[in-house]
Amino acid sequence: MTFGLTIIRLTVMTLLIATATTAAAQKTAAPPQDKAQTPTPAPVVAEEKPTPYDQRLIRLAEVLGSVHYLRNLCVKEPEDVWRRSMQELIDKETVNEENRRERMTAAFNRGYRTFASVYTTCTQPAIVAEQRYRAEGATLASEIVARFGN
Repeated sequence: MTFGLTIIRLTVMTLLIATATTAAAQKTAAPPQDKAQTPTPAPVVAEEKPTPYDQRLIRLAEVLGSVHYLRNLCVKEPEDVWRRSMQELIDKETVNEENRRERMTAAFNRGYRTFASVYTTCTQPAIVAEQRYRAEGATLASEIVARFGN
């Protein structure tokens, strides 16, 4: 649970830092696949234990997806800060818990798609929505840390 709270703190910091800066999207090429490689065994899946802050975490994932879409809609250069923050959060919070990973990923995608279906260009309402969602994300992250942190 300590890793989860640490990543939530990291997410809050990212929320604050990303509002002041614009990061260029990083493109990484996938390494070539060797057809002769033997398949790796599937990782051992641990029993999932729901945390008392799962619902807030799911909402935070949805908010991050929304902010990711809206920020990229309204900035000159695409940024990948929000998606990377979400990936870090998922990686830390859902180690060997595939169902939780799927729920958090689905929430992020739902937030992204919700705004993608409404806004195709950057408008004043899109800017306001991004600001409000960013504030909600910061509040959620702070609440999770304050209430469930060590």
